[in-house]
Amino acid sequence: MKKVFTTLLLAQVIVLCTPLYAAAQDSSAGKSPQYVPVSKALYDTIAHMDSILFNAANTQDLKTMRSLFTEDLEFYHDASGLAGYEMTMKNFQNLFTNYKDTRKLLVAGNMEVYPIKDYGAIQTGLHQFCRLENGVLKDCGAFKFLHIWKRTATGWKISRVVSYNH
Repeated sequence: MKKVFTTLLLAQVIVLCTPLYAAAQDSSAGKSPQYVPVSKALYDTIAHMDSILFNAANTQDLKTMRSLFTEDLEFYHDASGLAGYEMTMKNFQNLFTNYKDTRKLLVAGNMEVYPIKDYGAIQTGLHQFCRLENGVLKDCGAFKFLHIWKRTATGWKISRVVSYNH
């Protein structure tokens, strides 16, 4: 009887620990667990706002770009440093003037959104910057980003940006 009990106990331990072992193996192999949004509604809202941001960037719509960021913006870029709202808008204007054929694209399947209690949301992901030549995207580079979205009285706006891995 003791042998049967020990065998059953061992079987339960194996069944319970197998998923933990598999998760640890995935983690140690550089794989993260499948992302599932905490709130589908929040994810969809931020995805929509992100599409407005990308469209404004790609159509060089500085007025819309200005409306999507808070005036106390902090934009951290690993290669160029920290910029506030006015410097960021000047940088967008410079980009639009000197690099008319640049396109910003969200890398599919890489966006994650997490709520920030009583504030807004964290968005992370990968975006590509490409040169458009004769209707074909060329010289694409993928870079990581983190946006802090703030829910304001006038809508969702980005208050902090971290752009890295350039």
